[in-house]
Amino acid sequence: MQNVIKDISCYFPENIHTNQYLQNEFPNLKLKELTRLTGVEKRHICNKNETSVDIAVKAANKLFKNNNISNESIDYIIFCSAGGDYITPASACIIHDKLNLPDECGAFDFNQGCTGYIYGLSIADSLISANNARNILLITSEAISKTIHPQDSSNRAIFGDAATASIITKRDDNERSGGFIFGTMGSKFDKIIIKHGRERYPLPEYTEADRTDNFGNVYNDANFYMDGSEVFNFSITKAPELVNNLLKRHKLSMDDIDCFIFHQANQIILETLGKKLNIPNDKLIIEIKDTGNTVSSTIPIALSKSIERGKVKRGATILLAGFGVGFSWGGTILKF
Repeated sequence: MQNVIKDISCYFPENIHTNQYLQNEFPNLKLKELTRLTGVEKRHICNKNETSVDIAVKAANKLFKNNNISNESIDYIIFCSAGGDYITPASACIIHDKLNLPDECGAFDFNQGCTGYIYGLSIADSLISANNARNILLITSEAISKTIHPQDSSNRAIFGDAATASIITKRDDNERSGGFIFGTMGSKFDKIIIKHGRERYPLPEYTEADRTDNFGNVYNDANFYMDGSEVFNFSITKAPELVNNLLKRHKLSMDDIDCFIFHQANQIILETLGKKLNIPNDKLIIEIKDTGNTVSSTIPIALSKSIERGKVKRGATILLAGFGVGFSWGGTILKF
């Protein structure tokens, strides 16, 4: 990454579902075992009338206020989300209006799930390097709870809602990092999917009959579905390859990296990656306990919380890696 992440802010909906809340709703839930595997103790959930656009605006306003950033300085907005208020127009245009950004400002949406922040950084980096923008507002926002079946206890235990806002701007110093690496295993597209609701399977033409999986979770094709075992195998295979390829591309060793921030899928995946790559515990960032898996927002949340806790300081060398929906993966090494 040639440019720099200047500031990050996170917003979490006020509504909180603790593990005890889920236990009360699902008395047969093996809470202790589930908590150990997921690493999640609570997650924030959007209210009924609260959308990914609403929490995105709150994240951006928090960013502007806390870092004394003028909305007039923003000349591009990139919105990453699987949701949004409408099929068209792009939600970035709605956010543009709500934030009162200048007219001379580009705006678009993209949907890339767990690798979304990496893709967003790459796009922002390219726009700035090509002199097409100066200060880019990159927003990730997911209200994934709205897509999960109410009786799908496993996914409700893993996922949470959140939004993040980052300012990407031109680097003042002469520090330059290497590029990004991306990959896709499109043949596995249906392993994390919401099948019904767009052009291929439009509603209400296609009905959403409920089904129950082997673990007693209820789902249908209009709700979020994830093949957990496939996702686990994919993650622990592709993420180490991605890390090794990034190190090779940047001509660095594991010792040169100050911290590793992966997509915060769940505790067991992160711990497995740490062991496979021999990452010291103090360099492996795990920030999932209080938020759950927030999809495209997990990496910026983990980075922001690491900054707050003093784990990441300016000048640090950070490896960022995302993997998931698609199946896609992507990563970069940057000087923070």
